[in-house]
Amino acid sequence: MMLGLAYPDIGPVAFEIGPFVIRWYALAYIVGLLLAWRYCRWLTSKPPKQVEAVAFDDFLLWATFGVIIGGRLGYVLFYKPVYFLWNPAEILIIWQGGMSFHGGLLGVIAAMYLFTRRNGIKFLALTDIVACAAPIGLLLGRLANFVNGELYGRPTDSPIGMVFPQDPTQLPRHPSQLYEAGLEGLVLLVVLFLMVQASALNRGGLLSGVFLAGYALSRIIVEFFREPDDHLGFLFAGATMGQLLSLPMMLFGIGLAIWSLRQTRPVPRDGSTG
Repeated sequence: MMLGLAYPDIGPVAFEIGPFVIRWYALAYIVGLLLAWRYCRWLTSKPPKQVEAVAFDDFLLWATFGVIIGGRLGYVLFYKPVYFLWNPAEILIIWQGGMSFHGGLLGVIAAMYLFTRRNGIKFLALTDIVACAAPIGLLLGRLANFVNGELYGRPTDSPIGMVFPQDPTQLPRHPSQLYEAGLEGLVLLVVLFLMVQASALNRGGLLSGVFLAGYALSRIIVEFFREPDDHLGFLFAGATMGQLLSLPMMLFGIGLAIWSLRQTRPVPRDGSTG
């Protein structure tokens, strides 16, 4: 077996002042939401300018509740429904981890729908901007998973394998959290940014569709390197829960992107708009 990389055992606690403890996981959520908020405000300056920057000052709170409530309920329903049925009080203990991206996504979509209805904003105009900023939170969240030594990958004899302290087998494993941070976070962030520079905000729903399909494809790929949840293992046809949840997401994203491209009216040659 080849010698792998040393795991930087940083620990789950970022800092503590007396009884006040801040964990990397919580810090990732806080910083991710704040950076995404500032990025969304910047994106409102890009044509067609259908959403005012000030709207995101209010939506930040809506998004926070959507992520936390949706993410936790998604984990409860998708990953451990029987356990939480018998231990309902533990649903509220979110500081010990246990969040689902797919649940958080549904929570944010619900928040966006209610927010746009209340404020008279076009739904796809908001989702496109939020989709561009979402990879920021994904990047930081996966880095926090890595620091916590959780959601690690499958055993490997490759030179990039790491031994995670929390792993009872103490086998070198893929640092799949970093794979996810790279694909779902950094790569998707850059792709969507380049699309914004190419005026993709003018095509309602295109960026949202690319984000959904891009995340789903990235998650499906990384799941081949990530250790499945102990209590679930491999499911239908050897797929993991993450892959099964991502498949319809990818199909819907591709469909939304195609629909958006077909809905776009070409600009007349004389530059006028109708």
